[in-house]
Amino acid sequence: MLADRIKETITFVMSNYSLSFFVLGLIVSLVAIARSRAAIDRPLVVEELLAWYVFFSIGIDNFYNFVMHVFFGELSASFIGWADSPFQFEVGTASLGFAAVGLLAAFRSYDLRLAAVLGPSIFTLGAAVGHLYQMLTAHDFAPGNAGIIFWTDIFIPLFGFALLWLSHRSGRSEATPIAAEPNREKP
Repeated sequence: MLADRIKETITFVMSNYSLSFFVLGLIVSLVAIARSRAAIDRPLVVEELLAWYVFFSIGIDNFYNFVMHVFFGELSASFIGWADSPFQFEVGTASLGFAAVGLLAAFRSYDLRLAAVLGPSIFTLGAAVGHLYQMLTAHDFAPGNAGIIFWTDIFIPLFGFALLWLSHRSGRSEATPIAAEPNREKP
């Protein structure tokens, strides 16, 4: 019984990796905020959230997507409800590029974070449109097409854009990158 529950949990976490990495990023953000006592500095809270969002929801998420599409293409395709194809490699390498930019940008300037959020957000919002089209025309309700992935393809980019807007609005977009601030522990 316990072994089945552990297997189900691992399957859920790995199958819904976008949600999993998003939640992990929020948890790490909250820990970093608590440790740095940034809670009294609202702009710094936004910067912490944005940095860890970019690290996990862009960098790690897209690296995982790269691994799944390139090395486990048949599994990834079946999860979406599609047949495996050479296109899996192309999606995987695009994800690797997004991952590299996300990991590079996470603790850097606003402009680099904006670029790191923009590309994958256009991709996932476009993927959501494609998923919706497949649901309506091909009745593809596979978990990787119509499940949590569909909703995270919409919600996660919108959350990233909200963080970017809050960062810009607070004036932090012109400030020193978060990693360079004094008394800040680096990841």
